[in-house]
Amino acid sequence: MERSLLTWDPDGVEAWAEAAPEHGAALLHSLRGFIDAGRAGALVADHILEIGEPVRVATFDIDQLLDYRSRRPEMTFSVNQWTAYDEPHLALDLVRDREGTPFLLLHGFEPDIQWERYIAAVRGIVERLGVGLTLGSHGIPMAVPHTRDLTATIHGTDPDLLPDTPTMFGTVTVPASAQNLLEYRFGQWGIPAVNVAVHVPHYLAQSSYPQAAQRALEGLEDLSGLDLDPGALDDAAGRASEEIDRQLAESEEVQSLVEALENQYDAFHEARGQGLPLEGGLPSADEIAAEFEKFLQQERRDPPTTP
Repeated sequence: MERSLLTWDPDGVEAWAEAAPEHGAALLHSLRGFIDAGRAGALVADHILEIGEPVRVATFDIDQLLDYRSRRPEMTFSVNQWTAYDEPHLALDLVRDREGTPFLLLHGFEPDIQWERYIAAVRGIVERLGVGLTLGSHGIPMAVPHTRDLTATIHGTDPDLLPDTPTMFGTVTVPASAQNLLEYRFGQWGIPAVNVAVHVPHYLAQSSYPQAAQRALEGLEDLSGLDLDPGALDDAAGRASEEIDRQLAESEEVQSLVEALENQYDAFHEARGQGLPLEGGLPSADEIAAEFEKFLQQERRDPPTTP
């Protein structure tokens, strides 16, 4: 007999039935998984859980979805005993925005296996709970400087759902993720779904970068009409900026990298604004990637202490 992948909480289902908007309920999803530069999506989920008064609606059986050997959760050993375990989970909660508007949050570990079964289960959630729009957020590493406004690529199943903003991408092929496959399948099924991918500076991709979470929250607000209070992360963003400035002052190599990225960023946006092709003289993608990789190697040896 096949084990159930999803277990519903009767009290949570009843609470959603009583609170749910009549039309256009939103489901936000943010999973710990393949790529989330700056921990943008993870910080979004943590922030929403902190302000949203969560009520559990359903829980996935994570043992059926996680490959523990390839992505081992962390445990803490103190003196002579194990004292903590970062227990994997994947759950659906009823939460509320700052104005009290209810919506759903799917959070936890990205499935390693059974993607299609997981996505079919999310489709069942959407249909059972009357979700009108499914929204995701995460960070992607990009050759951009932290000294310029953060940008994002917003993509989805229907162009009518998306803001009328220019994109930095043409056609690219990248490794799949459960989050992106969910959007793809939803598009095939005619279910509205949008993702906000924040462009996080390469050299901060391994750090916790609250500014990226704020940019993601702003994008989600614009798409959903929810009030997600990105300003609540101002203090964390300020501390992160101070730490970045400190590390930048200690490394001429990183200062040169940031200056090159600033030149490239400014030239790109100026040329795009004028409808002109980019001129030469800027560092090549390979040169920037080489500098970035050297910095990442240093970061892996001595991770930054941003909040």
